[in-house]
Amino acid sequence: MDEQTSVLVVGGSLVGLTASVLLAHHGVPHVLIERHRGTAIHPRAAAFHQRTIEIFRSVGLQEQIEQAAAGEFLQDGAILSVESLGGPELAWFYRSVNEGVEDLSPARRLFITQIGLEPILRKRAQELGAVHCYGTEMTSFVQHEDGITATTRSRDSGAERRIVARYMIGADGAHSPVRQALDIAMEGRGAFARCATIYFKADVRALLRGRNLSVVYVNQPGMLAFFRFSINADSGFLAVFSTFDAQGRRDSRLEQELSAQDCTELVRAALGMADDFPVAIENVQPWIASAATAARFRQGNVFLAGDAAHVMPPTGGFGGNTGVADVHNLVWKLAMVLDAHAGPALLDSYDAERRPMAALTVEQAYRRYVERVDPSIPADGLAASLADTAIELGSVYRSGAVIADGEATALVEAPETATSRPGTRFPHCWIGDGPDRISTIDLASRSLMLIAGDAGDGWITAVDRLGLSARQIREPAVAAALGLKPTSAVLLRPDGVVGWRCDNIPRNAATIVADAIRQLTARTP
Repeated sequence: MDEQTSVLVVGGSLVGLTASVLLAHHGVPHVLIERHRGTAIHPRAAAFHQRTIEIFRSVGLQEQIEQAAAGEFLQDGAILSVESLGGPELAWFYRSVNEGVEDLSPARRLFITQIGLEPILRKRAQELGAVHCYGTEMTSFVQHEDGITATTRSRDSGAERRIVARYMIGADGAHSPVRQALDIAMEGRGAFARCATIYFKADVRALLRGRNLSVVYVNQPGMLAFFRFSINADSGFLAVFSTFDAQGRRDSRLEQELSAQDCTELVRAALGMADDFPVAIENVQPWIASAATAARFRQGNVFLAGDAAHVMPPTGGFGGNTGVADVHNLVWKLAMVLDAHAGPALLDSYDAERRPMAALTVEQAYRRYVERVDPSIPADGLAASLADTAIELGSVYRSGAVIADGEATALVEAPETATSRPGTRFPHCWIGDGPDRISTIDLASRSLMLIAGDAGDGWITAVDRLGLSARQIREPAVAAALGLKPTSAVLLRPDGVVGWRCDNIPRNAATIVADAIRQLTARTP
């Protein structure tokens, strides 16, 4: 018999597991399949932004993830460029990755590998009732009016089964079979470098010279690369972007299989150490640096997320974070549609909101690659540089799931200046005291919620009759810091984005709010 579920998640790495945790949090039955037999075995995607940790905070995982991160890396480190680890420092991009952003969020930027993070996500999703099938690959799927039917096969037993789902999320990586089956093209700059990540053991404590370094770019005549080191400084990886011959010409070494000797030489050169410095090579992973975005993120009942929807170089650490933001945007919409609390048209807002933001982020990652890694790439046509905080926290969405205020706006705004405008993330402020203190980030719930200013009693009275959850910000200083007027009200979406705003209390406030809810959720009167 066919297995029935609401959502099928294809891909059980970072983005797929995040989708699973969020679906389970919203009570959505789903099945996750992953062709590998377990979670990550290589320490990829170590940089996680404040918004990503906020998302994990919403499902109760922030403290656990912080503890796991502290066991893997020294936190709050610097990002700099060097000729070699033991040689001259060329440029500093951050003295501390959290310097200057502490007041923007209840969460901090963290360094944790997928090895450390994915088991936490998997365990939490399964605790909430998620069904995970590792060692299982999807061999085909077909779409029909009511959903999709996928055929899967166990890689161990060869047993096949069919899964019928209302919707499917393709979180199956940069070479996404789901995207290829849908014939969705990738648009952008494409591939521009063959690269390799070399995992090694070596004692680099003396070379660090007491510096807390989170990311170390290596720029030297023979190589462009970057380092990350373990908390004990006895192991790490070197991601090599390009190598050059004695005449300064890009050579073909990375296009071939690197030998252990090649890897050892590259690591020693990047460290700035002699040929007898002890280095043990553990693994080598070749990969291709690309910058591209899928032409569409939705086709029928199938949605693309993560690397299946966008690929970018690692400069800036935006890749995994962008994928987490994708599914955070999508899952609450799926939950509301499946529960009949929203109309199916709400799902159109996923592509409208996430694809422009993903394309912007891809270009910013590419610009950072040119600036930080390979200045030989022509700088013509690069997007204007945006602050990291604007990319991480300042998205401005425009879609049917946002009732815009009529003002033309860019795709991002500076989160340092709170506005609480429609389409933006509701800003962070602490409210309350002692053990009752919470962040305004925590006000987002599984459904829409109204937030009113300190003189907004009329809004609270109006929504009581609608059965809508509401919270009044009683502290005038907090309301002002959030960008709210005393009589303002906003409708907060489950993803913490402001969907609607009104700054004056009309006589028919309940009707106004009810109309806004219908518009935001694509429900017919």
